[in-house]
Amino acid sequence: MDRKLPFSSLVVIGTMLFALFFGAGNLIFPAQLGQAAGTNFWPAVIGFLITGVGLPFLGILAIGFSGSANLQELASRIHPLYAILFTSALYLTIGPFFAAPRTGAVAFDIGIVPFLNGADPLIPRFLFTALFFGITIWLSLNPQKIADRVGKVLSPAIIILLLALLVVALFSPMGSFQAPSSPYLSGAFGKGFTEGYNTMDALASLVFGIIVITIVRSMGVQSKKGIVAATFKTGIVAAGFLGVLYVGIAYLGASSVESLGMMDSGGAVLTSVATHYFGQAGLVLLGVVILLACLTTSIGLMTACGEYFHTLIPALSYKVVVVSFTIFCFIVSNIGLNNIITYSIPVLLFLYPLAITLMLLTFVSPLFGHARIVYVAVTVVAMLISVVDGLAALAGTLPGGQLEKLIEPITAFYGKVLPLYENGLGWLIPTLIVIVVFGVIARVTGMDSSRSVSVEE
Repeated sequence: MDRKLPFSSLVVIGTMLFALFFGAGNLIFPAQLGQAAGTNFWPAVIGFLITGVGLPFLGILAIGFSGSANLQELASRIHPLYAILFTSALYLTIGPFFAAPRTGAVAFDIGIVPFLNGADPLIPRFLFTALFFGITIWLSLNPQKIADRVGKVLSPAIIILLLALLVVALFSPMGSFQAPSSPYLSGAFGKGFTEGYNTMDALASLVFGIIVITIVRSMGVQSKKGIVAATFKTGIVAAGFLGVLYVGIAYLGASSVESLGMMDSGGAVLTSVATHYFGQAGLVLLGVVILLACLTTSIGLMTACGEYFHTLIPALSYKVVVVSFTIFCFIVSNIGLNNIITYSIPVLLFLYPLAITLMLLTFVSPLFGHARIVYVAVTVVAMLISVVDGLAALAGTLPGGQLEKLIEPITAFYGKVLPLYENGLGWLIPTLIVIVVFGVIARVTGMDSSRSVSVEE
């Protein structure tokens, strides 16, 4: 019989989940969005909340609802080889390639650079990131203690320190909202929606969901119904904190433009706002918040990556994977935050539609008998669009313009025939149509078990 988790345990797990999500991008992107959106604040923020809060929440639920032991098993409903490639790409994206190195880069840029007084940051960055990722290794090598270390200590500290800054800003705003900048003059909702991709939380949710389910099972909850209920409740806790803080940080950005003007990055916005309200003490406060937020996310990502790649390649021990990936993160974090963000965007534009459609399919799968043909058809359609979006974004970062010339006719065609394509959502309507059409075909033809995926009931 399932043990009913007490409210206190759900809150601890929920705050742990919040802290795993709330890292580098969750601080800098809402602040930057707020500045740029101005008087179009709410449409932009709502779009951001859908991808930055709603999709991660759905990802957590999808893992619990699917009955799958891990993301690879869930993705294998499309094809076993696709499952390995997709899952590995997702782990590498939120792990050593982009998200994890970004934690160290953001922690340094916002928490340390303001105290350097214009000095060359090269050596301080090297020393700081070495210490930062050294601590990550130390705490990641004992993943069974992650709930205690993160949920009971670091998470409440992040929430309390950041709320202190937001409450002061709310009761004493720096100024009124200004006119939106060009990306937000029209289509603010769509721009906010795609900006939420940069947090990478919807991708991470398919990984962190496994951590939550593992902890819930260790506490005595074993049935699928009990696991879904527990993940729902802990997800609500995490989503609630994320939503409140996102709106607050975006408000900081939007209300700061009148006093500070438009700034280059969300990190600069937060640093300037903290200094405005609290002076030097504000920089210290912000530095502590940034360090805790980035460190908890780094630990969660390295723990998840270590467990997955050890399972995928048993010859590589968990310790070897964690140490190797963390050292790689240390190296990448020293190439600079802007470079990390720039080269992550094409990958995110490619992976996000695939991840979102997999979540949707997980929930509607019982309606079409879990027929594999529906999973395959939807994924192919999503990929035909997302791969072009990813290449188009990559083309803008490469010299010569050759890739851009090759991709431009395709993007022009997509822009004419696909609804919402200009808002970065060209994949949405086609995949929904394919779900309905192939779902009906699967039901009418009565797909046999050989053409349906195995799903744990």
